Amino acid sequence: MASSNTYLLLILFVLSTFTSSNFGSIIQESLHNLLDTYGLPKGIFPANVKFFSLDENNFLEVQLETSCLTKYETMIFFDRVVRANLSEGKLWGVEGLSNKELFIWLPVKGIIANYPDPGVVMVDITLANKTLSLSIFQKPPTCQPQVYLESSKSRTRHQHSTSYVSRDPLL
Repeated sequence: MASSNTYLLLILFVLSTFTSSNFGSIIQESLHNLLDTYGLPKGIFPANVKFFSLDENNFLEVQLETSCLTKYETMIFFDRVVRANLSEGKLWGVEGLSNKELFIWLPVKGIIANYPDPGVVMVDITLANKTLSLSIFQKPPTCQPQVYLESSKSRTRHQHSTSYVSRDPLL
């Protein structure tokens, strides 16, 4: 009886020392390894990944600690949950990701690595495609939590114009 209590206490101790930040870094690393396995750069998703799942149909769901903004070449907004279909070298049918072009937030619909040429990433931003250097996506970016200001209710969830204010004065 004493040995089973000892094992239980040992398990509780190990679990209590396994902090959420350690768990978060393991989740992030495994997501980034998954992306790498599919031929995508590790830095497509920011460093604040809380959880992710991939079902048998290759539907990927990534949950972040909070919605946030980061910058590659332009500002990118990540909803708290980002969903996409995952296949070799691409994410398609993306939901929960927006790109700021000039003064307009446009939904990102797809991301394809090494297309149309090796060393680039093509981002489908609804009205156009833009190509960015693959090197921008090699390291997961830091993503800053945002304060939501306004949203047009007259359009669908992924076709809205939204303004965000960064808590970071440098953004």
